[in-house]
Amino acid sequence: MYINKAIIFGNLTRDPELRALPSGMNVCSFSLATNRVFKDRDGKKQEQVDYHNISVFGRQADLVAQYLKKGDSAFVEGRIQTRSWEKDGQKQYRTEVVADYVQFGPRKGGAVTGGAAPARGQKQQDETPEEMVNPGGTGIAYPKDEINPDDIPF
Repeated sequence: MYINKAIIFGNLTRDPELRALPSGMNVCSFSLATNRVFKDRDGKKQEQVDYHNISVFGRQADLVAQYLKKGDSAFVEGRIQTRSWEKDGQKQYRTEVVADYVQFGPRKGGAVTGGAAPARGQKQQDETPEEMVNPGGTGIAYPKDEINPDDIPF
């Protein structure tokens, strides 16, 4: 059995670029930076940065292009693929991660008190409505009233 699996969590180094393939399917490409901190033989702290090219297809490509921008963090699961092509008589290679799954990382600016992050361009509300409770400072606002199971529509 063979396994080709990549799991990466990092920050976008550039804004995602959305293109359409001749088949009509959308593809979005972006790059993630990951860093690693270690001590060298002399005991000095060193930092190494790696850059990963990411491609994502279909509906997720649309979502990545719409919601992510340079500096945002993202978690990517996928497979490693190397493509080759001819350019000016030279063979060119590019190794990238073809994403099966992209999860957006936490937004800059702190925790969100509601259920979802505000849309880009909207300000986050500073106050939680009085009918909401935040037990123990968990960052999640819960309704004050008890939920009646008969009110659930399914």
